[in-house]
Amino acid sequence: MALPRAEVLFGDSPEAPALSKAEVSERFDELMKSVDTAPTRTLGPGDVVQAFTEGRGISFEQQPTTAYGALTKTLSSPDLVKGLSPESLASITGALDELKAQQPDLVKDITTSSPVAGGLVAFDLEAPAKMLTPRPTPLRNRIPRRKGIGLSHRFKVISGFTGTGTGGVGNIHPGIQDTTQNNFAPAGASNSLYYARGPKISYAGYDKTVAYSQFSVSDQVTWSAQYAGQGYQDIRQLSRTSLMYSSMLLEERMLLMGRGTSGNGFLGALAAPTGLTLTARSAAGGETALTGVSTNIYVKVTADAGDFGQSVLTAAANVAPSTQVVDVTVNLPAGATGMRVYVSTGSSDPGDSARFYAGRTGTNTFTLQGALPTSGVAASTVTGDTSAYASGYDGILPICTGPDSGYVNRLNAAFSTSNPGVEYQNAFVSLYTSVKADPDRILQNGADRKQLSDALKVSSSSNYRMTITQDQLTGVTIGDVVNTIINEVTGKGVAVEVHPWMPQGSSVVLSDSLPIPDSEVSDVWSVFNVQDLMGIDWPVNQFAFESSSYWFGTLLCYAPAWNGAVTGIKAA
Repeated sequence: MALPRAEVLFGDSPEAPALSKAEVSERFDELMKSVDTAPTRTLGPGDVVQAFTEGRGISFEQQPTTAYGALTKTLSSPDLVKGLSPESLASITGALDELKAQQPDLVKDITTSSPVAGGLVAFDLEAPAKMLTPRPTPLRNRIPRRKGIGLSHRFKVISGFTGTGTGGVGNIHPGIQDTTQNNFAPAGASNSLYYARGPKISYAGYDKTVAYSQFSVSDQVTWSAQYAGQGYQDIRQLSRTSLMYSSMLLEERMLLMGRGTSGNGFLGALAAPTGLTLTARSAAGGETALTGVSTNIYVKVTADAGDFGQSVLTAAANVAPSTQVVDVTVNLPAGATGMRVYVSTGSSDPGDSARFYAGRTGTNTFTLQGALPTSGVAASTVTGDTSAYASGYDGILPICTGPDSGYVNRLNAAFSTSNPGVEYQNAFVSLYTSVKADPDRILQNGADRKQLSDALKVSSSSNYRMTITQDQLTGVTIGDVVNTIINEVTGKGVAVEVHPWMPQGSSVVLSDSLPIPDSEVSDVWSVFNVQDLMGIDWPVNQFAFESSSYWFGTLLCYAPAWNGAVTGIKAA
């Protein structure tokens, strides 16, 4: 059915004269104005049910949004007006107006910040907590783990015999004639036993004993933490998982850079650096001249042992710079991963309590520049050596930089850009010359691997080829990375890997196996544990749940001479 015309909708009786267009427009505007000014209200199911329950119609009047508005509307209710005398009603209204002036919250709307600062709102809290905790353990995952017994692991080594050129055993010429005689009679024999035979070969060897050590870390969850966390996260489960990963990560760092004490047959504590000198010079490109220094600078350093500690402090050295930089130079002891520098200023030495940690370097030189530290870790906290532990063993870095290593070179410089990788080629040559080693991999710090890759890019373009791949029309992949170095002695590809916890400035050249078929060494590196990693939940004897980890073992290197290290890599 068609809708009636506007003249009919807004006109009078059918007999009345037809309205003009102006009259129809005016009456339409009056209708829309009435619609716009009509009371509005958003109703929910509860409002409808409540109205029907109370036997009343639904009110579309605007509802009050403040406490004052609600009270004022209540006082205007017909039932309340009938029950109160005019005097009582006036008294209540006056008191309400006075209260309104004294309590501004009565006239505030309910918002996200009122009447409670935090708002009457729910929290959109996502459970559980996010574990942004890196936990790579590549050495622990790769090195074989074997069963140990007792208090130490022992093995015997034949390090050389005549003809091997190893173990300090010299060579002999095997040529003989029919008349050649050699006496093999035991010492003190009454008769000499001479036979026509070649000379007797010689042997070299040694015993090796590696002590086991115990290790453990612990955690505690209070009852209040566990029970208050219900509905959000299992705190005990979080504690146990974190404890397990913490144990594995700490073992990983020990496998890399742990040091045992000399009393247990290990390398022992690092000596302090020697030959500390300070040299003031003009700032070079990229350097910032010292600021805030008007008198002397006093410096002490320690030999860095990685994540677990440092040597004792050196004696202080001083210099009086102007607006310059100062080079701190030392002679580092064998096995140090670099040095840590502590600095103070003053007309006289203010002492270790006012001498603060300025940073570390993987080389023998550290440059003081910019604003010197005036707070932080003080040199006075270095009260003794923390580089070696009685409950500890030698890790890969100490072994590869120790006296039994096959090759150690401290560069105190950046990688060569004229002949990229030459530092490792020199190591390959030396290791092959000494014991015919053929290494398997190189472990580096991430920044040092990038420097090696960059050195390749800026070297002579005639020696290397890089291919830039293009994806259809727009996508171009740039950059390159060194993942293998070809051993120019043996022709073998040596993998280049980044270890997440390797200190900047240090790298190791490792052999996983020996190029000797019947060496009786299946793996150059092995972990022997009397008890491998386990977890312990302690009896509850207080308002807390307590847990510990425990393992009992050591790291072995059967053939340290087949490994080496390139250290002192200057940061790019």
